[in-house]
Amino acid sequence: MTPQPNPEAGAAVKAADRAHVFHSWSAQDLIDPLAVAGAEGSYFWDYDGKRYLDFTSGLVYTNIGYQHPKVVAAIQEQAAKLTTFAPAFAIEARSEAARLIAERTPGDLDKIFFTNGGADAVEHAVRMARLHTGRPKVLAAYRSYHGGTQQAVNITGDPRRWASDSASAGVVHFWAPYLYRSRFYAETEEQECARALEHLETTIAFEGPGTIAAIILETVPGTAGIMMPPPGYLAGVRELCDRHGIVFVLDEVMAGFGRTGEWFAADLFGVVPDLMTFAKGVNSGYVPLGGVAISQKIAETFGKRPYPGGLTYSGHPLACAAAVATINVMAEEGVVENAKRLGESVVGPALTELAERHPSVGEVRGTGMFWALDLVRNRETREPLVPYNAAGEANAPMAAFTAAAKKHGVWPFVNMNRTHVVPPCNVTEAELKEGLAALDAALSVADEHTV
Repeated sequence: MTPQPNPEAGAAVKAADRAHVFHSWSAQDLIDPLAVAGAEGSYFWDYDGKRYLDFTSGLVYTNIGYQHPKVVAAIQEQAAKLTTFAPAFAIEARSEAARLIAERTPGDLDKIFFTNGGADAVEHAVRMARLHTGRPKVLAAYRSYHGGTQQAVNITGDPRRWASDSASAGVVHFWAPYLYRSRFYAETEEQECARALEHLETTIAFEGPGTIAAIILETVPGTAGIMMPPPGYLAGVRELCDRHGIVFVLDEVMAGFGRTGEWFAADLFGVVPDLMTFAKGVNSGYVPLGGVAISQKIAETFGKRPYPGGLTYSGHPLACAAAVATINVMAEEGVVENAKRLGESVVGPALTELAERHPSVGEVRGTGMFWALDLVRNRETREPLVPYNAAGEANAPMAAFTAAAKKHGVWPFVNMNRTHVVPPCNVTEAELKEGLAALDAALSVADEHTV
């Protein structure tokens, strides 16, 4: 893994990108994408030969790192055997991927509907819930992200929804628990949990329980800030759903497949949803794949009644072969256990120590390889380091932090006033310490903007 500089090739890649590629979530004239020459394990590098430790896991999906040889070989073998085939047929890679996923999902989530990614998994989970219940509404939390397609982005509870919000998508948003910035004036986790559940119960009552098809939550919210739900909250939501005949959907697109130190974050809380969406870590993003894990009672709805939905590439053989290899690698190499162990022994203690020394760190939260630092201007007031949804000059403190991290060889995950520590789940202790040292230096830059 020795990057060879080739700036001329990099310039050509960059020029073609700027001439023809339309980038997501971006003002096209204001971005300057890095031209990437290669990647391996927890690192990637540019055409100048500069190497970065990837503390973003791509977009929190390379749970086994880049270019794992066993997964690359599985894709190559599948391509030689059967590159593609229509979804209506039984294909070995598809069947085996579904079996391995179902073995690991909680409860009776034993039927797997494959999609191309997380957003369309959410789209289909919502459709299934509405068809199963015959009800129109979906309740979703603020401070959430569920995807960029039309229904999924309307379910989303952060500013990425605003430009596409139709106000007619049958979505009602509510506040989920987040003690550090409580909407319920809570002082303890117990208060936050009880008041958040009371708020949700009241929302259900005023919306009309008989109109609500589903409540969807990220088991542990990802991009919105990695807010760990307090003990009892998800169980309380499960009880409300059971009481009112509402389908409980957990979105594990980001939190699933080892990210939290368990196969699924639901395992941390002992809850079983009716539907669970997944993507990203199911095959580390090597070939696009997502899906919905379906409970028996919802699967029975479509036993004699056709499910009115599908995708041309549902259960694509290359993607499923990558999933089979990824899950087997994770089991054989103890990747989930590694995320749990190093989260407890290295990341958690190190981030707590950084918080003690850096006034810009307001709160540390997370588990496994899924952590967030909430950066603030003032610890006493908890004023965020930059305003909500800041851009341009208003976002300068976070931009300075980001630049400092990159200067020290770490590519950070940054969203609003937070930086997330989300490296591959098979990251080594030495790599973590390297990255944490770079964050230490970058936080000194953030500290300059505190009062």
